[in-house]
Amino acid sequence: MDTGLTAAELTLLGLLVEQPRHGYELDAVIAERGMREWTEIGFSSIYYLLTRLRERGLIEQTEGSTSGSDKRRKVFAATAEGRRACAAAAEEALAELRPVFPRVLVGLANQPAVDRSRVLAALERRSRALAERIEEVRRAEAAGEPGPEFVRAIFDYSLGQLRAEQDWLERYRASLGEARRQGGEPKMAPYDVKKELKELYAPKNTDWAVVDVPPQQFLAVDGTGNPNTAPAYTRAVEALYAVAYTLKFAGKRSEGGDFVVGPLEGLWWADRPEAFTSRAKDSWNWTMLISLPPWITEEQVEEARQTALAKKKLPAVAEVRRLTLHEGPSAQLLHIGPYDDEGPALHRLHHEYLPAHGLRPTALHHEVYLGDPRRAAPEKLRTVVRQPVGPEPESGAR
Repeated sequence: MDTGLTAAELTLLGLLVEQPRHGYELDAVIAERGMREWTEIGFSSIYYLLTRLRERGLIEQTEGSTSGSDKRRKVFAATAEGRRACAAAAEEALAELRPVFPRVLVGLANQPAVDRSRVLAALERRSRALAERIEEVRRAEAAGEPGPEFVRAIFDYSLGQLRAEQDWLERYRASLGEARRQGGEPKMAPYDVKKELKELYAPKNTDWAVVDVPPQQFLAVDGTGNPNTAPAYTRAVEALYAVAYTLKFAGKRSEGGDFVVGPLEGLWWADRPEAFTSRAKDSWNWTMLISLPPWITEEQVEEARQTALAKKKLPAVAEVRRLTLHEGPSAQLLHIGPYDDEGPALHRLHHEYLPAHGLRPTALHHEVYLGDPRRAAPEKLRTVVRQPVGPEPESGAR
């Protein structure tokens, strides 16, 4: 008997076969039993599914009471036809072995296109996600105990599937590491943003040109004041490097997680734009940045922040946050020389290059510091100067 019921419809119908329920109660039972681990039923879709079941004559609205106290809510119960359809569909689902199409298989099939270090880092993220999911299911199982046998079986099946994948994943990660140790793979170089995004971190052009900047994530600290004299600036930079190196050393302990700490970067702005050309640095606002590899999570940043705060005793570490930027089209050049000599290039950008190309600034002024001012002579400092841009609105547009 082909009932034509979707998994979501069958799930709701089965809950109404158990007993009459209203929408909020259905949502609560779905959450309590961990059903969202294996069905896609959001609260907003429950009433849509109930309407479909009702139109097919499988459920009906009833005046019967539920375990809730709100008599104004619509209560639904399975009809006799609904009970028959539920039994037939459930029996079919128990017996039938259907192929599944996990997205991870697509990733494995295309693995040769991915750098080995990125593969291992991605698998590590999957391993952490699996561990978190297993813990979530275990908590849901414990919260629902004691439950009927079939509910316990659902949790047991879900945990069995997750643990089986966890076992496979650990074996596969170990085999990749063993192949590298035996010489089957070259030693993996740490992730280096300067090499991964060479156009953005090693440009050759010393005059303005537009590049496309992809989404990136950073460690970030905000502040105000002269970067040469403001104590807050020094504390911010110290805090950024403390968290960045804590993340790096944690990554070295995992396969494919190591990375080269990127150069210091900064977003700059002022309430009066002329504060830049006049070099009125005390009025400058800034967000100092260090680029992060794409696999670093918010949880890892928080853990590194707490570790660095405990070890380094730097109060500004508490202000470090993870920031995602997508600057998109940006005018960029490589400035060689002292930072204070950037003025003419910025004047040329805003008064010549952008107007000539029908462009306007769309986000904050961005600089990447490729040299260390403590070691390099001012005339040899190399700075990537970047300004996100977009087309000027058409004349008369609002």
